[in-house]
Amino acid sequence: MSQESSQKLKLGALTALVVGSMIGGGIFSLPQNMAASADVGAILIGWAITAVGMLTLAFVFQTLANRKPELDGGVYAYAKAGFGDYMGFSSAWGYWISAWLGNVGYFLLLFSTLGYFFPIFGKGDTLPAVICASVLLWALHFLVLRGIKEATFINTITTVAKIVPLFLFILICLFAFKLDIFSADIWGASNPELGSVMNQVRNMMLVTVWVFIGIEGASIFSSRAEKRSDVGKATVIGFITVLLLLVLVNVLSMGVMTQPELAKLQNPSMALVLEHVVGHWGAVLISVGLLISLLGALLSWVLLCAEIMFAAAKDHTMPEFLRRENANQVPANALWLTNICVQIFLVVTFFSSGSSDGMDPYTKMLLLATSMILIPYFWSAAYALLLAVKGETYDKDPGDRTKDLIIAGISVIYAVWLIYAGGLKYLLLSALLYAPGVILFAKAKHEVGQPIFTNVEKLIFAGVVIGALIAAYGLYDGFLTL
Repeated sequence: MSQESSQKLKLGALTALVVGSMIGGGIFSLPQNMAASADVGAILIGWAITAVGMLTLAFVFQTLANRKPELDGGVYAYAKAGFGDYMGFSSAWGYWISAWLGNVGYFLLLFSTLGYFFPIFGKGDTLPAVICASVLLWALHFLVLRGIKEATFINTITTVAKIVPLFLFILICLFAFKLDIFSADIWGASNPELGSVMNQVRNMMLVTVWVFIGIEGASIFSSRAEKRSDVGKATVIGFITVLLLLVLVNVLSMGVMTQPELAKLQNPSMALVLEHVVGHWGAVLISVGLLISLLGALLSWVLLCAEIMFAAAKDHTMPEFLRRENANQVPANALWLTNICVQIFLVVTFFSSGSSDGMDPYTKMLLLATSMILIPYFWSAAYALLLAVKGETYDKDPGDRTKDLIIAGISVIYAVWLIYAGGLKYLLLSALLYAPGVILFAKAKHEVGQPIFTNVEKLIFAGVVIGALIAAYGLYDGFLTL
């Protein structure tokens, strides 16, 4: 066996990578996040929609990886190839913002977890929490600048830290589950604030996307797979594994505590659910596992955020200065830009912590981060649909075209549904974050001597600017809040 083939990834390793990329900190806050928006019946409907939608999206990424192997620059490459440079840039920009907003969410969740033991940290948005989060951010920043990207032992520890508490939680809650609590108010009729079942399903959808962010990462490992077909298998196995974990954690919690009780919990709510069943040691177990998991995830995602911009800069989607590396081959400029943005939003969470919408800072950040990734997901699904409609790349296997057409069509419908479910507030806030990106887009275009926009792109950008202006006025006037 050659050295190259021995380094290829088998099905088990690929599946572990898929599962590891999807399970972050979100699952540890799932009981409260879901109960805040919906009761049992709507949650089950929402998970059914998510299962179909996310599975088709997983197949879309795998299909594109197989049919367009030359497009290896991330999800933005599909938008760029199918719909032009500005759509490609917007997807890269949106994905990057989603990634570092996710890091802000991780910092908030980390110090909210510590706040359970040390009340000075509150929900992660107090002054001591923001100061300590900032110190940790810049410690990770300078660690990564030295070239420390990934360490096997960190990945192993964090994987165990994620999985073991989840299985223990599920096992204990299976025995503690009470059908009378679970079925007491299936449709949330006693809580009019939840609204209709349709509204409940809508309101929970962004949370379901948040806990699956990373599903697109499976296609990244295609070139390293021992068998190309294993990537598709790993995607499905990993997706089903994570889906089962998420649904079990969510549903079993609702048979242990009522929806109103769960909705009032501080995050990480899983710790408090387990404490309700077994006492204080349950909260300690979940909290310690989460803290280790978050620290490992932060180290990986701090670098990943920079690499997103670095990869986009290499094919001139982003300006040239973002592809500069330091002596340790770390994309330093992209790293600085990323972590300055994280720092700004950590400060913003402190000043917006007194808002009257009743939502905790972590939930606000996860909803905003998720809304930013919807556009990259939509354009990826739309590109797969475009290939199937045109028949491009299907000359040798026309039989797959109908199947891929149906899968891509469902995925596009699901992506549009998510944008609708996210609501006008997050659509406008997303526009406010998308609009400033034009500065970098214009610079990248100037560097290659091309006009900034085509005529169609001018109309699209005008729509983004209008949305951004409405959002800015909304934040000023108070009818929109972060």
